[in-house]
Amino acid sequence: MTAPETSQVPRPGAEPEPPYRILLIEDDPGDALLVEELLADTRLGHTLRWKKTLADAVTEIQRGRPDIVLLDLHLPDASGVAAVGAVQSACPSAAVVVLTGLAESQAGTQAMAGGAQDYLVKGQVEPDLLARVLRYAMHRKQAEQANAELLENRIHAQENARLERGLLPEPLLPDPGVTATSRYLPGRQRALLGGDFLDVVQTPDGMVHAVIGDVSGHGPDEAALGASLRIAWRALTLAGLRGVELLGLLEEVLVAERLRTDMFATCGTLVLDRAANVVTVTLAGHHPPLLCANGSVREPETTLGIALGIVPGHRGWRPTTTQLPNADALLLYTDGLVEGHVGPGRGRLGTAGLIELIERADEPDPERLLDHLVTTAQQLDGGRHADDLAVLHLAWRPLGSESRPSGRRITDQ
Repeated sequence: MTAPETSQVPRPGAEPEPPYRILLIEDDPGDALLVEELLADTRLGHTLRWKKTLADAVTEIQRGRPDIVLLDLHLPDASGVAAVGAVQSACPSAAVVVLTGLAESQAGTQAMAGGAQDYLVKGQVEPDLLARVLRYAMHRKQAEQANAELLENRIHAQENARLERGLLPEPLLPDPGVTATSRYLPGRQRALLGGDFLDVVQTPDGMVHAVIGDVSGHGPDEAALGASLRIAWRALTLAGLRGVELLGLLEEVLVAERLRTDMFATCGTLVLDRAANVVTVTLAGHHPPLLCANGSVREPETTLGIALGIVPGHRGWRPTTTQLPNADALLLYTDGLVEGHVGPGRGRLGTAGLIELIERADEPDPERLLDHLVTTAQQLDGGRHADDLAVLHLAWRPLGSESRPSGRRITDQ
């Protein structure tokens, strides 16, 4: 049986309902004809298909998915709650309304417990009741699907958060004379990981190694690439790679892992030799670190090379070694800290503005200093610049002296 499409007469000013695609699974031709007549009297816009067995209905579903399935609970090849489950498996998106007999007082509620959206008792159905049940069944199904999608999204978000948290760095600093303090804020909403990356490790020879970098862009692909570069940097550093050779291998990782050829990354590495009081910095398109010593802040002399991935294989990087005081700190940072605005105009904070913030803060505690810098930069910007932000404060004391244990604090937004 194929019923012609009928149109519901809309109320004045009301949006017309889309036609319902209804599949009737009923082995009794008399009951099927009654359902067709009742549907015609509801004035609901609909198309109706009729199948006598569950097997034929499944074949029909494969040709075109219905919005609503009207299901008799006593079919030649299926019955009861098992029939409801079979229809749901064949068409999870359809609302199921079961048809029960007068003597089956519990069948309808059992079917609803098994996943049906509603039930109707044969012989007690009027057009208005049928129209109301079909509408409510559709609404219930849509609400169930929305709740299921929401739950799935929450589970995925929790899994993503655990994964991102596991990819954030944990400084490897056994020497209590060196303290690493960091702040990390992804630009993406509800994310823990961005395209910026940083890390600190100390090798058995006593050298302290640090990296900071910024993958171009702000999406999940950039975050994944940043995590790959950080992990690769730690592995290569612990394996003994340094300077230009290390950056060259990082560039090979970037080229192999990036999804688009226009993706690149700025990167800065440093090696702190506390015994000789020197630091060696190698820059690939990244800001030089700031040297905080004796109450002043300055950029040490460095040579800027090309960013990773811009011209693969170019390798024009040059390490620069700088003599350091016995005790003070280096500050490494990404664009997100300095490219924000400093008011309603187009002016940016920049490196000079950051240096001024540090000197005015006069805050010896690195935790409070980084909180001050991040908070002040965001307040000055007023939310106009949404970029990943990473900043690393690396402090050291003379060999043989005691210091606070190294630590890390990750802040996300």
